[in-house]
Amino acid sequence: MLRKSLILCLLVFCSFSIYAQNKVLDKPWIKENTPTRRVIPYTHVREADVMWQRRVWRTIDLREKINHPLYYPITPIQDRKCLYDVLKEGILEGTITAYDVNDDEFTIQLTKAEAKTQMGEWKENKQYDEWGEEILGASDSVYNDFSAQDIVEYRLKEEWFFDRERSIMDVRILGIAPVRNNIDENTGESKGKMPMFWVYFPEARYVFANYDVFNRQNDAERRTFEDIFWKRMFNSYIVKRSNVYDRNNKSYLKGLDLLLEGDKIKEDIFNYEHDLWHF
Repeated sequence: MLRKSLILCLLVFCSFSIYAQNKVLDKPWIKENTPTRRVIPYTHVREADVMWQRRVWRTIDLREKINHPLYYPITPIQDRKCLYDVLKEGILEGTITAYDVNDDEFTIQLTKAEAKTQMGEWKENKQYDEWGEEILGASDSVYNDFSAQDIVEYRLKEEWFFDRERSIMDVRILGIAPVRNNIDENTGESKGKMPMFWVYFPEARYVFANYDVFNRQNDAERRTFEDIFWKRMFNSYIVKRSNVYDRNNKSYLKGLDLLLEGDKIKEDIFNYEHDLWHF
């Protein structure tokens, strides 16, 4: 009897706490796994054990269906956010550091104010009189945030290397950059794609590990953004590899040739690992 009374009191206390916080438990249970997830540490690699290395840059096209978990939901819901909203929130909170858009070596840090200017734009709000003529000196500026809907791509910077201590080809993502669609205010047409900022990926992993990503097969087995990148559950194409000119493939290739060159770089990495073994 005493046990039942204690359980009843506990349930009443929990219900009162939820009501006091003006929140409703939208599940039959309390989510404990994802909010307390820890990042799996990288395996230590000695420079002496790296017998081959290749640095590549690749693009994740968010129009591809396999990449939709990174793009949706456009508007945050109770248990999920898109990758851009996670990055934006982390930068404004200070848990993620943003770097200059042209600095993929992570040497030029952006302040929160500088990063915020990259995540929105100031637009002039003109005032008109009753005859439709502009009132001079009456216009003001309005700041508009870019939404997740404006993001069309993500760029990754990766390091591929062969570790002879473990006898495996391994990869580490070093940086990630969101790319938005640049829309002309007057015509409404796209003026091209514009990267916004770079984020040092090993730092962002600690934030990515605590945000769920939609799983098409099972809602109870939600993955996190950290899982998506760790398990390479996305599709992309290579746009650059380390070269003597430090130039992008787009500087001398277009269309199908650009995709074929990316596949050739991917195949070269695969063949190097394969040729190390004798069967």
